[in-house]
Amino acid sequence: MEHPLGYLLTWTAYGTWLPGDKRGWVDGATHEIRHSPDPERERHARLLLAEEPVSLDRAQRDLVEATIREHCAIRRWELHAVNARSNHVHVVVALGDPPDKALREFKGWTTRRLREVYPDRRCWWTEKGSKRYLWNEENLTAAIAYVMEMQ
Repeated sequence: MEHPLGYLLTWTAYGTWLPGDKRGWVDGATHEIRHSPDPERERHARLLLAEEPVSLDRAQRDLVEATIREHCAIRRWELHAVNARSNHVHVVVALGDPPDKALREFKGWTTRRLREVYPDRRCWWTEKGSKRYLWNEENLTAAIAYVMEMQ
């Protein structure tokens, strides 16, 4: 199979998962996954934040999910699951475009919609995000269940 059946896209709310975090993190310089806490690095990253970390409330989460649904309909991307949490968002989607494009557009459009309602906040999301390729039905079904039932 040359194309995946879909993607599990995940990104975090601004300031909620910093380099050095005890849950693990990705080193921005080397792109290596780190699993050891680095409290000094986390403290330094916190000092560099332009705003306080985001914790999405129910209304903000609903707006994020609605925006993603609308964008999938416009793009004709097949949305399998979406779940906006207080500190991150998961989307399972099938599309003919690269996952980088979808991730960029989801973050961009949700930022626009959030700023329309909450104009005093500038930063909503962290840079980048995770793009897991779902190559078969088993992967796709497991990702949908994870997003909808295990969050």
